Amino acid sequence: MTDAPALPSGLTTRPLTAADSRAVFELMAACEQHDVGSVEIEEADILSDWQRPSHDVTTSSVAVLDGDRMAGYAELVGPTRFDAAVLPSYRGRGIGTWLAAWARDLGRARGERELGMAVPEGSDGDRLLAALGYRVRWTSWVLRLGPGEQVAERPLPPGYRLRTATEDDHEQVYTVLEDAFLEWSDRPRASIGDVAAGVWGRPGFEPWHLQVVTTGGGDGGDGGGGTGERVVGVAVAWNTGEGGEVDTYVDRLAVAGDHRNRGLAQALLVAAFAAGRERGAVTSSLATDSRTGALSLYEKVGMKPMSTWLNRAVTLD
Repeated sequence: MTDAPALPSGLTTRPLTAADSRAVFELMAACEQHDVGSVEIEEADILSDWQRPSHDVTTSSVAVLDGDRMAGYAELVGPTRFDAAVLPSYRGRGIGTWLAAWARDLGRARGERELGMAVPEGSDGDRLLAALGYRVRWTSWVLRLGPGEQVAERPLPPGYRLRTATEDDHEQVYTVLEDAFLEWSDRPRASIGDVAAGVWGRPGFEPWHLQVVTTGGGDGGDGGGGTGERVVGVAVAWNTGEGGEVDTYVDRLAVAGDHRNRGLAQALLVAAFAAGRERGAVTSSLATDSRTGALSLYEKVGMKPMSTWLNRAVTLD
């Protein structure tokens, strides 16, 4: 492997398999708790990534093991993007540097022009990647509404309807999401199968997780879309946590370009957060980054940044 130190004696490596999802979740959760003071990741996030038709976890990953214990891992999860983590108790031994070199080698072999990942600002991972020459591509924030806080309601303009999505809406949901995210994301267009894996195909999916704003057409009689109805706004959300710490997380929020500045996004946020509260959530959260320019909009509706992440990248030559 290029420009990488040897792993400490006694550690072994192997590719990940689907059976490793729980171990990877526990590793990432331990890292998040240590680095930002809370756990945002869910095992379903990992499983939905791994079930994308375009992804093969075994040929795209490596685990670093101390006996049966997973001390670290890395994975190429998409164009120009990798994830990696090292248990806090194993840091400072060169494992992170080895994993970063492994990811660069695989990225080069696959023809990537650059490779990067998100790290909590000021964390061990942030300092390591900075020392290895990774620049900041963009900044991300996790924002939250505290217990009892709500986004002010915004009535929909005439001609729009907000409802739970049906299976008949999936193709339009896919189009709205990809069109919106590709306005600022420099990547190839994802297939509908890859998008489905993280939305209606995500483990544990329930109908309320996917809400849409539509225009045109009439009511089909069952609460779904009528003839000629067009999906112009999408919110993807679910509840995380348990007990008295359940949070509604909005994973994706998008409005078609020709229907913006009409309050549709705010109406979708209100509906998603309300649906989560009805099912036991006490807080609400989402993430945004500097490419979207949406931070100030979320702050204006009362959301407060809870953690800051830097997406650091390096050019592969």
